Amino acid sequence: MAAPKTTTTRKKKQKRSVAVGQVHVKATFNNTIISITDEKGGVIAWSSSGAAGFKGSRKSTPYAATVASEKAAGEAKAQGLEKVEVFLQGVGSGRESAVRALSSTGLTVTSIKDVTGIPHNGCRPRKPRKQ
Repeated sequence: MAAPKTTTTRKKKQKRSVAVGQVHVKATFNNTIISITDEKGGVIAWSSSGAAGFKGSRKSTPYAATVASEKAAGEAKAQGLEKVEVFLQGVGSGRESAVRALSSTGLTVTSIKDVTGIPHNGCRPRKPRKQ
C-alpha cells in the first residue's frame, strides 16, 4: 500500500520596500560588478558586465558598465529604491560611466566615495624584467 501524499505550503517571498540604499561598484581591468544593497548591507539587486551579456575584452568597456548599472538600477527601483550612496572600488574603466548611468535611471545619488584599497608597504614588488 502506498503512503498518503503530504503537501507542504510555502510562504510567498515578500518584496521589501527600501527607499535608501548603497551601490557598490567594483571596477577591475576585466569586469565591472555592481551590487545595490540596503543600509545594513543586504543585497537588493546586482549585475555585472558579464551578466549583461558581454564577453571577453568587451566586458571591461565603459559601455558594458553602463548597461550593467542600468540593469541593476531597474531591479532596485522596482523595489522602491530612490536615494543611494555610491562606493567605488578598483581602477577599471567602468567607474564613472556606472555612476552616470545610475543617476540617469532616476536614482538620486547623495554621495560618491572611493574605497579602493591602498597598500601600506604590503607585498614585495616583482623584480625588474631583464632586457
